[in-house]
Amino acid sequence: MAMLADTVDGVIGVDTHRDTLAAAAVTQVGGVLAQTTTSADAAGYQHLLGFACSTVPGRRVWAVEGAGSFGAGLAVFLQQRGEHVLEVGRPKRPASRTGAKSDALDAIRAAREALGQEHLATPRRRGQREALRVLLTTRRCATLARVAAIGQLKALIVGAPEELRAELRGRNTASQVHYCASLRPRPTRSLEHQATVRALRATAARIQLLQAEADQLQAELTTLVGAIAPWLLEVPGVGPLSAAQVLVSWSHAGRLRSEAAFAALAGTNPIPASSGQVTRYRLNRGGDRQLNRALHTILLVRLRTDPDTRAYMARRTTEGKSRRDAKRCLRRIIARQLFRLLERYDQPEVEILRAA
Repeated sequence: MAMLADTVDGVIGVDTHRDTLAAAAVTQVGGVLAQTTTSADAAGYQHLLGFACSTVPGRRVWAVEGAGSFGAGLAVFLQQRGEHVLEVGRPKRPASRTGAKSDALDAIRAAREALGQEHLATPRRRGQREALRVLLTTRRCATLARVAAIGQLKALIVGAPEELRAELRGRNTASQVHYCASLRPRPTRSLEHQATVRALRATAARIQLLQAEADQLQAELTTLVGAIAPWLLEVPGVGPLSAAQVLVSWSHAGRLRSEAAFAALAGTNPIPASSGQVTRYRLNRGGDRQLNRALHTILLVRLRTDPDTRAYMARRTTEGKSRRDAKRCLRRIIARQLFRLLERYDQPEVEILRAA
């Protein structure tokens, strides 16, 4: 694979913040041509484009830090105007504790990081993918808040007056939530009893509200996934939430260079852990953990419902592999299958909206 320095005349590194953008134009050998700072708005984006055209009029590429957060608006603006945009991670800081640090220096480091990388990533797609991402994130937050509220309810029940504890003892969580939500004020009881009833009712109502919110968001995700990639829901073990997460992490065809890169992104690529005469691989703890979780969910469903998956697990364990290693192999197989399907069936957003 050719290095970036061999294909461009210069790189525009951008350090992004909420209100400001710092940019630096760097030659293909790392020399700084010019620097500028502007506002993070439409006028600032136009200023940066003019800055790039004047400093690097030939073949250029943009190295934008935080292209999915503070730099999202700039990345979309540049892509719409035919600019080549790359996404770079947080630039490496100087090894010395007294190393210099500023937005301008971070912009230079971003450009030089892009020049030194062998594998470069383009920003993730907006539009339909971003719609899935925001719905997934909101649902995940609602689910986590619901779990926290259930823990709070359980703690209130443990410390409640004995009369209330007796009413709730022996019920499962769903029944406790329903019962607490229907509690009414008890003015004849003690102040502690009345306050506990009010706290239980408020907490239970919050749990029900969060559950309704999560269910509504899941229904919207199901509809959106059905419009974007209905064929993905036909893959064994893939449900609407897992399909949405796979689409969000993958983004679009061509972003990842190979199925091995997708497996590395998902944290399912085998990592050598051999020593002496023992040859083995260990689990990858890195990558996109939400994507890894989606693949694990697909695996668990397949182990319950798919005869081929159960047969593979039995064969690998018979050969001497542990169940953990066999599951790692299965997640790698699922990642390979999904990547090939995603690359094959990817459609432009215009076609999807027309079909919907």
